[in-house]
Parts: sequence; C-alpha cells; structure tokens
Amino acid sequence: MRPRLFLHVVGLEARKRLSYRFDFWIQALVSFAAELGIAWFLWQAIFHESGKTVIGGRTLDDMVLYYVAVILVAKLARGNLFAVAVASEIYDGGLNRYLVYPVPYLGFKLAQSLGTLLPATIQLFAFGAIFPFLVKGSLAHPTAASVAMGLVSILVAHVLYFVMQVCLEGVAFWADNVWSLNVALRLVSGLLGGIMIPLAAFPDAWQPVLAALPFRHVFSDPVEALLGQRTFLAWAGDLGVALAWTAAFTLVARWVFRRGSYAYTGVGI
Repeated sequence: MRPRLFLHVVGLEARKRLSYRFDFWIQALVSFAAELGIAWFLWQAIFHESGKTVIGGRTLDDMVLYYVAVILVAKLARGNLFAVAVASEIYDGGLNRYLVYPVPYLGFKLAQSLGTLLPATIQLFAFGAIFPFLVKGSLAHPTAASVAMGLVSILVAHVLYFVMQVCLEGVAFWADNVWSLNVALRLVSGLLGGIMIPLAAFPDAWQPVLAALPFRHVFSDPVEALLGQRTFLAWAGDLGVALAWTAAFTLVARWVFRRGSYAYTGVGI
C-alpha cells in the first residue's frame, strides 16, 4: 500500500472521529471519570484496609497517577474496535467490496485503525496534563524525552494489539461469532498487561510469566515510559521485544487470512 494512500486513509478516519465533537468529548469524559472513579475508590479501600502506605512500590497518589495514565494509554493502544470490524465484514459479506480494492485488506484496516489515534492522543494530553498538578506522585518524572518514548511505545502497542485482534477476528472465516474471543483478549490483556492491577503488584513468582507475555508491551511499558520510569536502554530493549511480537502476530494474521480466503463465500447474512 502506497504511503500517500495509507496516510490519506488515516486522515479520513481521524476526521470522521472528530466530526461529532460534542459526542466525542462527552463520551471521553464520562468513560474516563467512571474508570478512574472505580480505580480510586478501590485502591483507597485497599490501602485503608491493609494499613500500608506503599503497595507494589507505589503510594496511593502514585497509584492514582498510574491509573490516569493507563486508562488513557489503553484507549490509544486498543483503538476503536468498530474501526477494525474484520469479523463482522467477513460474517455479513462486507469483505466483498475490499476484494476489488487495489490495496491490501489488512493494510487498509490498519490505516483505519491508526486514524483513531489522533483523537485519542488529544484526550491523552488534555486529561493527562491536569493530574500531575492535582496529585503529587513521587515516581512520575515525565520529561520531553520520556513523552517522546512513550508515544513511540504507544504507536507500536497499537499495532501489536491490532494484529492480535485481527488474528482472533480471522477465525470468523470458520465460525459464525467470534465476539467472545475479542472479550477474552480484552480481559486477559487488561489483567496481564497492567490495566486492572499494576504488574509490580503481582507476586514475584508471576513476574517471569508476565515478562514473557506480549501484553505488558501493550499497556504497562508505554505507561512507564510516558511517566519517565524507564531508562533509554530499558525502553529500547522493551521496544525491540514489542516489535518482535508484532512481527510474529503479523505473520500469523496473514496466514489466517490466506487460509481463510479459501473458505470465504462472500454470501453474508
């Protein structure tokens, strides 16, 4: 897919997401407030009942800042599920129109998915810039360099999550409904990637397992880079691993679509 066309599709998708500005900000504010509110009251209760001032290497303020960052980063990393919609297009025959496009299908869908990043990035800076002044965490030391590293990690995390999602949605070539697989990916990645619980709060026996899985590179690593908690060498090493996972899942996704195309009938519902 030519770079100019790829960027054009990205721009079209970004403009589409920003078309309804009032709805865009209301949804963002409500979902952000709800998720952060749940995290705040939950961890406040955990700190109070445990009698500890530090859990998993974080104070309550540090934990709140972490959840502010991870909620916003997760929105960027996961993108918009409906922008991908691979399974539904296979199921209802919508894939037919892409078969005559002079562009690779997965490249076109990736461009659409990346188009959702710009609106979510605006929310990241709009919401994230407020909280360091309201909550004084001792572990967060964001700098221009750390923000740049965090944004690069988020971009790679978005592509990694996209190809993982496409691998699962490609099962729709053989199954009628794969929604449960998307839900499973969302739950498992959220738990083992650091959204529900910071990875440092897991028992030491779990740490090698968490380090070996790809999910930390989708959520936890970008957050720590963004907050200035990673050195450049550590960040570069994690980024290399994330790129390796991305390449591996890309090969799997291409294999799934190549095999699935033999079973595709294009009839739809």
